[in-house]
Amino acid sequence: MGWVEASSDQGVRVWKLNRGVTNPINAELVDELGAHLKEVKENKAITSLVISSANEKFFSLGFDIPELSQKGPKEFEDFFRAFNHLCLELYTLPKPTIAALTGHTIAGGFILASCCDYRFLGEGKKFCALNEINLGVPVPFLSDCILRQLVGDRMATEMVYFGNMIPGEEALRMGLIDQLLPLDQVLVESLSRAQTLGRLPSAAFGAIKANRTGFVAETIRQRLEEDIQLFVKFWFMEEARERLKEAMKKF
Repeated sequence: MGWVEASSDQGVRVWKLNRGVTNPINAELVDELGAHLKEVKENKAITSLVISSANEKFFSLGFDIPELSQKGPKEFEDFFRAFNHLCLELYTLPKPTIAALTGHTIAGGFILASCCDYRFLGEGKKFCALNEINLGVPVPFLSDCILRQLVGDRMATEMVYFGNMIPGEEALRMGLIDQLLPLDQVLVESLSRAQTLGRLPSAAFGAIKANRTGFVAETIRQRLEEDIQLFVKFWFMEEARERLKEAMKKF
């Protein structure tokens, strides 16, 4: 059984993450998302993509720390490389993408959402965060580059330095999300936006999107392998190991 519920609505492919309440990201989920993304990219009948969650508590809490902390350096490196490549493929996908965030969007979950063209978040106590600093690891270079394009250097710096949980109203003010909506309207409005964008001339849209993402993607690619090695190094440091043990209690 897969962990991604995939359906279609008027040319829009809809993914709902369904790996428990927190939708933790592991190697199998990355592989599954990669296969789904390949289909979206190659199938001309799919005009746009909406990524959401099957529950209203979490979009994703981020990496599956209990599982990933048991992997050796080579296995973890393979996972982290695959995650980065998935995010880069999503970020540069020449079709419209919307993240319909019905719940908390944290760490790796936020990285995935930030790779979409738009982010719509549900009202209420729903938080966004890049809290890697609290785990003793750096924010991945890919995420840092995309974040700075989204919100600018000063706000991105505050977000990654402190790793705070950011409520919806502040996330909207910062530009992390594009709309803050009643919970029952998040998927509805995401589908509407995706359908509107999906009706535009596809080749022209892809070229316009490439203008936005191309130079950032090229910057990421130039340092990607170096950053993968750096992140893996930090992941296995003693301080990170202790902090990861504490983080496991939330799973």
